[in-house]
Amino acid sequence: MPVYNSASYLSETLQSIQAQTVQNIRIIIVDDGSTDGTSEILAKAAASDSRIEIVTQANAGIVAALNAGLERCTAPFVARHDADDLSDPERFARQIDYLERHLDCVATSCMARHIDADGKPLGTITRFKDPDAADAWHIPAREPYLMHPFLTMRTEALKAVGGYRAVLGAEDSDLYWRLRSNGKLHNMRDVMGDYRMHAGSVSSQSIAHGRRLALGSQLAALSAQRREKGQPDIAFDNALLVEIKRTEELVDLYRIGCRFAEGEERRWLALALSIKIIELCFYRPFEPTAADIRFMRKALDQGSTIMTPKNAQEVREFLIATATRLLLKPGYQRLALKLGGPKLVPVILARTAFRVALPDSLRTRIKRIIGRSVAA
Repeated sequence: MPVYNSASYLSETLQSIQAQTVQNIRIIIVDDGSTDGTSEILAKAAASDSRIEIVTQANAGIVAALNAGLERCTAPFVARHDADDLSDPERFARQIDYLERHLDCVATSCMARHIDADGKPLGTITRFKDPDAADAWHIPAREPYLMHPFLTMRTEALKAVGGYRAVLGAEDSDLYWRLRSNGKLHNMRDVMGDYRMHAGSVSSQSIAHGRRLALGSQLAALSAQRREKGQPDIAFDNALLVEIKRTEELVDLYRIGCRFAEGEERRWLALALSIKIIELCFYRPFEPTAADIRFMRKALDQGSTIMTPKNAQEVREFLIATATRLLLKPGYQRLALKLGGPKLVPVILARTAFRVALPDSLRTRIKRIIGRSVAA
């Protein structure tokens, strides 16, 4: 478990780990240079529980902390945990049991309840996703999703692929792409813990952050493509990580990515990067700039032929949904329509009118009726 300035939640998290029905465990905690009292909490916990092993290092980030912990793992299985989440008592036992009964599976995760920063239930759970649906060539890449804070893996498989790599915002999906070469990934539909939701910081809500996240996720997929084709892999080192963190503009981030791509890969990267940002702009409070939209429209115009009809329809829906959200935001009307493009303007305007003119209850009823009609 990597920890950094986690004093507010650490004691409760440790209690949930110590209460696991599987008692014969080592609890390896890597303190990544905390300054808030985390070290005192860890020292007290270790003094009363011999299973707790503390590794202290200067602040180096989550990937370095995870790999420092992995170096000390000797058991057949490794269970991941974050410093602010909670595991149900049976989590480790149930995940280990699954791996022992399915020898072709190298990693499994589960679903979790959402709680707020104060630990209050939000009444929702994480969405189930099938990692078998992963597709590195999809636009944007369809990642092999497993909930990382609740992940349990075979230690041998994790070490065989080299542990974690410094892929900004995508160290988990990059690991999953590589683990798939050693065996299956599996998401259990059972709820086995609490996932804490925090209010985002100002920096995490910036479009620059969104661009970097998009590049990280699509480079991880491009890396998977290249390995599958027998081509040289991308070297995700700390120098690349620092360079990406210092870069803000989309076109400059794309140029960084192009150093690891050639030919048609560059066209795929431009389009996948663009659509990933559009997807993020729908789910998160990111607002693209005029320069972003110029890049996206160019990528769409030049890369539309590399998508399957089904993929193109999915991209169309992302464009409409994100453009509609932006159209309702003061000052973004012109950019919203440019993002959608001339052919989608009537649809975007109609979708916007639907959202503005009708009350929530009526919109929900209409969506349900339309959904049933489509299903029929």
